[in-house]
Amino acid sequence: MVVDYLPEYEVEEHHSPLQVAIPPFAGRVGGNQDFIVDRNDPRNTKVLEKVPDAAPHMTLAEVFDFRGFLSADFWKWAMLECVASMMNVFITAWVTTHPPAPVTAPKTEVGIYHTLTFFSPLFGGITNLLLTPLLIYTFSPSSGGHISPTITMATFFARIISFPRMILYLAGQTFGGALAGLALNSAYGTREFTVGGCYIDTELVPVKDALIIEFMACLILIFLAFGVALDPRQAKIFGHATSPWFVGIVLGIVSWGTAWTRPGYIGASKYSSNLYGPNDKRT
Repeated sequence: MVVDYLPEYEVEEHHSPLQVAIPPFAGRVGGNQDFIVDRNDPRNTKVLEKVPDAAPHMTLAEVFDFRGFLSADFWKWAMLECVASMMNVFITAWVTTHPPAPVTAPKTEVGIYHTLTFFSPLFGGITNLLLTPLLIYTFSPSSGGHISPTITMATFFARIISFPRMILYLAGQTFGGALAGLALNSAYGTREFTVGGCYIDTELVPVKDALIIEFMACLILIFLAFGVALDPRQAKIFGHATSPWFVGIVLGIVSWGTAWTRPGYIGASKYSSNLYGPNDKRT
């Protein structure tokens, strides 16, 4: 749904009933670039001056237009990303939080499949699968529903989000993760805990091995999230109601599938805010 122009910028005043405001944004997750304006329509000039990423294919001058830092709307949307990140980090971390335990080899026939090492990330993956689409539904009409710094940085390199919006979003998401870590510390009652995606025993798993796992997990998340929730060619195939669930499925699989194969490594972080928040309040 490419909007030819925004009626509120029409010269002639229209006294029509109030309508729902949907900010155009090319980087809206689940929007598949349907909620944008036509860059070639001269009536959208004022809109694109204020919000350069209201349409894809920005020039470098538009990407690095620092006037975005003065936009009240950008700050408001960054605040929403902060709230989304805080809620996401807290509940996904809380589900997988448990006291630190030594890594021991399973001694039964079923092996790892009846241990905390297996079930903790399983519940974490299910939580990600169910929560992620709901967060996207809630926040995508306003901020775009990124929630994750990983997605925000990926959309920047795809030229569907401007530099000022990216910086403000990253700051909001990181601060939201820190607030979630503070809440997690208070709720758990002690700093002695382990969180899924935030722990590695370097005596068992070298840093270079963990880096490869993190890289592959983020690569899978970015490519599949773009493929189902940001690619305009998929809008008619999956629809705006379905694509957020596919993002949740990808995140759930990656969260769970990377957490129990290597003893001493309890899953890829994927979200830097998810890693920063709980760890910041443990140190």
